[in-house]
Amino acid sequence: MVNKLRKKFVITAMLSLLVILLTMIAVINIVNAVQIVNDADKLLSILSTNNGYFPRMEGNDKLPPQDEFKKHDRGLDAQFGGPFGYEHLNNLHSAEMPYQSRYFWVRLSPDGSVTETDTFHVAAITEETSVDYALSVNSLKSDKGFYRSYRYRKTDTEDGNILIIFVDLSFQLLSAYNLLGQSLLIGLLALVAMFILVYLFSGKAVAPVVESLEKQKRFITDAGHELKTPLAVISANVDVLELESGKNEWTGSIRNQIKRMNSLVKNMLTLSRMDEERMHVVYSDFDMSKAVKETAMSFEAIAESASKKYEMDIEDDIHITGDRNAIIQLTSLLLDNAMKYSSENGSIRVILSSDKNIVLEVSNTSDCIPNGQLDRLFDRFYRADSSRSRESGGFGIGLSVARAIATSHGGKIEALRDGDKIIRFVVTLPRQLPKTLQKKA
Repeated sequence: MVNKLRKKFVITAMLSLLVILLTMIAVINIVNAVQIVNDADKLLSILSTNNGYFPRMEGNDKLPPQDEFKKHDRGLDAQFGGPFGYEHLNNLHSAEMPYQSRYFWVRLSPDGSVTETDTFHVAAITEETSVDYALSVNSLKSDKGFYRSYRYRKTDTEDGNILIIFVDLSFQLLSAYNLLGQSLLIGLLALVAMFILVYLFSGKAVAPVVESLEKQKRFITDAGHELKTPLAVISANVDVLELESGKNEWTGSIRNQIKRMNSLVKNMLTLSRMDEERMHVVYSDFDMSKAVKETAMSFEAIAESASKKYEMDIEDDIHITGDRNAIIQLTSLLLDNAMKYSSENGSIRVILSSDKNIVLEVSNTSDCIPNGQLDRLFDRFYRADSSRSRESGGFGIGLSVARAIATSHGGKIEALRDGDKIIRFVVTLPRQLPKTLQKKA
């Protein structure tokens, strides 16, 4: 129980961290990609506005005046907060943009023929390649977008021509890929480090809950053992009273209550031992068909006395590796539940079959199948109809024990609604114990 609680704590913490890390990584990389596209569009806008050139670089004047840069650079430290100030760096970036940007453009006439090209600012593109790219982009409907590793923009010039400008984003894309890889690596390292820390400190985190559960289980176990003695004394005293005065309705009522209390104590102790994972069960190969049939036949008289239709469809020679007493208890709990909560003059059916797995099914008609998730029926002390539970003597613990037994054999149990009047409890068990349970056995 402690290990399960600790495992759930670690899994919950790690899943929460994983969601946060993935969200952060996604946001960082998306923002970076959007920024790359926005910067490329700004560059394309500047070039489109100036006919394919940066300001002061049109025609043959390839180098802008340096005197203005020198004048602009004087007193930057005082004016913009030092050499690493934002304004200082931003102005330097603007000044260096024409020399750092890799781009080319092609001008087309209205009929689509090439009139002029400029590949001076890019090394990987020849004039022939630039023409091929421009003609391919010109056939597209979009005025801007991506073509291979280039961001392009088409504009109509004042003289009626078409100017197509390409900005090379290969360096930016490589940087984006590197950022993605680095962020994933950092996220993975953070996840591993967090897992180690969470695992080391999970024991302390769940310690108060574990202590409370241990006290609760210890109380149940101690109370169960302590109750056995007074119940045995009461039962012995009833025997004496019946020997002296004979049987009567009062002694019969006392015996019924003793039987109910003994059943409750037995089920509570079974759950407590399973929670503590120290059930001393003996796993062996046995004939489950025979065990289920013997248990089911013991309920025939009860069904007949209550005027209920009782059917058994039990396949012969089904063997299973498990604890025979636990399987008998499981069958008895399901049949007892069906007898208590079946409708008046209703029907009960028990089926045992095998294919890949062994399936034990107990169904009964019912006038008050609870709404919503039927899985709640397996919660401890949950009773869908409290008034009927008091009348039938139920405590809401039998199905919890049934689920614990099924789980201890590597199987599962589920409640299914069959129409509006029939409820089915289906237990699926493997023929052989899972390896994890074999080690415990």
